[in-house]
Amino acid sequence: MAPAVSPSAGAWIMSPSTPDDNAAARLEAVRVRIAAAALASDRPPGSITLVAASKAQDPAAIRALYGAGQRHFGESYVQEALRKREALADLDIIWHFIGAIQSNKSRDIAAHFAWAHGVDRIKIAERLNAQRPIALPRLNVCIQVNVGAEPQKAGVEPAALPALAAALQGLPRLRLRGLMTLPPPAHAAEEQRRHFRELAAAFRDLRSQGLDLDTLSMGMSDDLEAAIAEGATVVRVGTALFDRRG
Repeated sequence: MAPAVSPSAGAWIMSPSTPDDNAAARLEAVRVRIAAAALASDRPPGSITLVAASKAQDPAAIRALYGAGQRHFGESYVQEALRKREALADLDIIWHFIGAIQSNKSRDIAAHFAWAHGVDRIKIAERLNAQRPIALPRLNVCIQVNVGAEPQKAGVEPAALPALAAALQGLPRLRLRGLMTLPPPAHAAEEQRRHFRELAAAFRDLRSQGLDLDTLSMGMSDDLEAAIAEGATVVRVGTALFDRRG
C-alpha cells in the first residue's frame, strides 16, 4: 500500500517505490555517460557519485528514480525540500542541499540534510555548525567557489578560499569535504574544462596544505564529461534524469 501523505506534505499523489521504465532508462543513460567519462580518464566509474538534482520535481518522480536505484538527491529550495522529505520519509534517501544558503534557512538545512554544497562565507558555516543537532553525524559541507567571477552567483572568490577553508576546519559539527562550483555556461569542451580545472587546482592546493578533502562537486547534465575529466567526484544532474524541469 502506498504511504499516506499528510496535509503538510502538500497534495502530491504518492506511488510505490517500484521501478519505472522511463526513470530506469534515464538513470542508466546517465550512468553510462559517467562510466565512459571516468574510463576515458583512467578513473574507476565507482569513484563518482551521482546526485539527482530534483528541484521542482514532485515526490512521485523522485520515488520512481529511487525505485530505479538512485539514492542521492539534491534540492535547492528549503521549504520545497522539507515537504518532499516528509512525503518520502519511508525511503533511505541521502539528501544534499545544493542551492545558495540563506541565513534564515540554515537551521532547517543543518537539521534535515546530510550534505550542504553551497557554503561560501564563515557566517553561514558558523550557523550550520551551531544548529547541527548533536544526535546527527557531522554535516558534510563543500565550499562553493565562484570560478567565473560572476556577480550574480554565490561563491567565495578563489583568493579568499584558503582562509575560509582553514576557518571551517575548526567547526566541530561540520566536516569539510571539498569544493563546489557552478561555472559560467559554455558549449565548447575545452572552455568547460577550463573552469573545472581551476577548481581542481584549488582543491589540490588545499590538500597540499594538509586539509583532508575528498570531494569535487562539479558538473551537470550538459558538462559532466568535462567535469569528470578534470577530477569531479560528485556530479549534480537534473535535466538528463527527469522528464521535465519545473
